[in-house]
Amino acid sequence: MKSETLYNGIRLPEEWPPSDINLRSWQPGRVPYLESPPDIINIDCGRQLLVDDFLIETTNMTRIFHQPHKYPCNPVMFPQGPEERNPAYPPCAVAKCGGVWYDPQDTRFKMWYMAGYTGAMMYAQSKDGVHWERPDLDVVSGTNLCLPRTYHPDSGTVWLDHEADDPAARYKMLFREPNDLAEARAGIEHAAAPGLLMTSPDGIHWSEPVTTGPMGDRSTMFHNPFRNRWVQSIRSTCPRGRSRHYWEHADFIKSGAWRKGQPLAWAAADCFDQAGDSLPQLYTLDAVPYESLMLGMFQILKGPPNHIGLRHAEPKLTELVLGTSRDGFHWHRPDRRPFIAARREPGSWEYGYVEPTGGICTLVGDELWIYYNAYGGDFTRLETGLNNGMYGNGAVGLAKLRRDGFASMQPRFAGGLLRTRPLKFSGNRLFVNANTAGAELRVAVFGQDGEPIETCSAENCVPFVGNSVCAEIRWRTEDALATCKGQPVRFEFRMDRGELFAFWVSAKNNGASGGYLAAGGPGYESQRDE
Repeated sequence: MKSETLYNGIRLPEEWPPSDINLRSWQPGRVPYLESPPDIINIDCGRQLLVDDFLIETTNMTRIFHQPHKYPCNPVMFPQGPEERNPAYPPCAVAKCGGVWYDPQDTRFKMWYMAGYTGAMMYAQSKDGVHWERPDLDVVSGTNLCLPRTYHPDSGTVWLDHEADDPAARYKMLFREPNDLAEARAGIEHAAAPGLLMTSPDGIHWSEPVTTGPMGDRSTMFHNPFRNRWVQSIRSTCPRGRSRHYWEHADFIKSGAWRKGQPLAWAAADCFDQAGDSLPQLYTLDAVPYESLMLGMFQILKGPPNHIGLRHAEPKLTELVLGTSRDGFHWHRPDRRPFIAARREPGSWEYGYVEPTGGICTLVGDELWIYYNAYGGDFTRLETGLNNGMYGNGAVGLAKLRRDGFASMQPRFAGGLLRTRPLKFSGNRLFVNANTAGAELRVAVFGQDGEPIETCSAENCVPFVGNSVCAEIRWRTEDALATCKGQPVRFEFRMDRGELFAFWVSAKNNGASGGYLAAGGPGYESQRDE
């Protein structure tokens, strides 16, 4: 089998995806591309985020990881009306089985969500991403149901596929029902049941489902555009508890065509994950392409065990931890603090079960808007199983983060310096996302021989002073960076104070990076910053 080289220079081994992941070990998994980075890194695709040392050869700056700020008027979607407050199910309106995307064709934010816990699948839309309306649809007259009531959501993902060859498959969905219903639909007993794959031209009218191989509940899927693969994030169980197995294919429908035993071991919680009432477990792993890498949301279960939550009708504690990947399989997770935390206060709408949504985040102006689910519980419902109040009062919240703001490099004293590894690009304009805190940011460029390029020296650089998510770095020689196109160079960033979040080279004067935009956002016509 011929090995594959990714756009950024990472060379994958001949066996890919790898089959050497040990889910018995509590040690964190290796990240091969950080152990052996490419000799030359191509940075033509997207903003280059400083979330790890992949791009860095030497620095005296400190990396700081950042967390988003929750919207003060949360939740932005909560259970209302007869479907979402159907007494047959715990009250719920959560996008854990769907997601939130921005569709440029009709300039709307769109949400697919569970109405009543495992009750029905519904659709909402918004002009601003904060105020949501429930339109009347023709799937079930007089409601905003996007699937008949005969389907009952438990988990899954809705994906807006901007590159779909067939307009009828512009939207794609993995849909997994509760275990007993999924098993009954598949005609099996006491086994991991299949999920259902569907496509749609508009996200409302869905095709007849195609079954996947066997998967556990809370399974999800995503698309990795860097390799053009649809990836099934399959819930599994290992000696450490809940874990994830992996299966991929370039064709969406074929990505579900596996047999028992074929998916490969992929990810689990490890000894660095924080827990409380029980050992940590990996409840869900969702992902989305953002700029030049994949963002991952690891939903970490911290307890207590199911029987405790059911006894008190209180949601278990799960929280979201951020991960990033540059090869789409191995994850780097140096910061194990909750990226989005629960609020274990009686009466809180986000008491527990903090969950990611499909698409993970949208881009709105200079901010990333991150949608998440959480549950308040319902102590009046002490039934057994999925009707227990442990799953009650689920709602959707919003958290906001600076664009590219997952991590920044910060000087801790005057003379901060960061020099990159050898990089290659085809653009001619350098941009940064930085806050200089009143100091100057200068950039020097060094050739392959290690000598400074005079026209792009630090002395010839026009210093940037300010706070911007897209600031061009210029030199006094006009179009100085154009002479560096196509040849390996190193950038050296110098600043005394402030934060450097990302840098990139573009051929466009507006700084369009060519990178991926997660679930999109206003002002963008595709999934890429073009």
